[in-house]
Amino acid sequence: MSFIHANIIHLLAAVWFVICWGGYTRYASWKGRDTACLASVLHLYREDWMRRMLLRDNRIADASVVGNLERNASFFASSTLIILAGILTVLGASERAVSLLADIPMVQQASQGMSEIKLLCLALVFVYAFFTFSWCMRQYNFAAILIGSAPMIGERHVSEQERKAFAARAARVISMAANQFNFGLRSYYFGMTMLAWFVSPWLFMLMSAGVVLVLYRREFHSDVLDVMVYTPTEAPLPEANKEAV
Repeated sequence: MSFIHANIIHLLAAVWFVICWGGYTRYASWKGRDTACLASVLHLYREDWMRRMLLRDNRIADASVVGNLERNASFFASSTLIILAGILTVLGASERAVSLLADIPMVQQASQGMSEIKLLCLALVFVYAFFTFSWCMRQYNFAAILIGSAPMIGERHVSEQERKAFAARAARVISMAANQFNFGLRSYYFGMTMLAWFVSPWLFMLMSAGVVLVLYRREFHSDVLDVMVYTPTEAPLPEANKEAV
């Protein structure tokens, strides 16, 4: 009880961090059901991709795209293991790390036990990131298998309804993999904010709320989203015609 009373601000900061992360994840999933966002718009593009893929005899380019997406997840999974190794190394020398932090100005002092808890929480965040990226890699493998099993043009025993169902199913698998990749990236975003916890719990809470604002802005109101949603209905006028008008 004395430990809790002495570190109540740090514990409240950790609770606020969990609320920001988990709350935004649920909010983004709920709002994306009826609002244009990066996830929902990209899913529509993936459905178009799969429908057009079924019209091609050569699917090498499609398999290459899935392979590139899988390599991105593999890169982050490997990087996460390196980060975890660094965190565990610092955890093994926590006493020296606490003494180094004490020499930095504007850093709120914390006990060695509290500092070790912070490092363990940071490690848990990146453990979660590793699991999401590794699961993302497996789902892209599933998508590659689906592309390999896609019906070819001219197969008479495959109806048009079956082709549409296959396209929707394949697009859904790729979107599920992309969602896991997105969860892993969020882990990196929120993991970076935990570095502020070693400076001050108040700064940690402020940075957690700031990351939520950044993620919301990028997923629901970013410029790239406006570009992907907007489709011109007519060709633009040439410059000469514009001047004449």
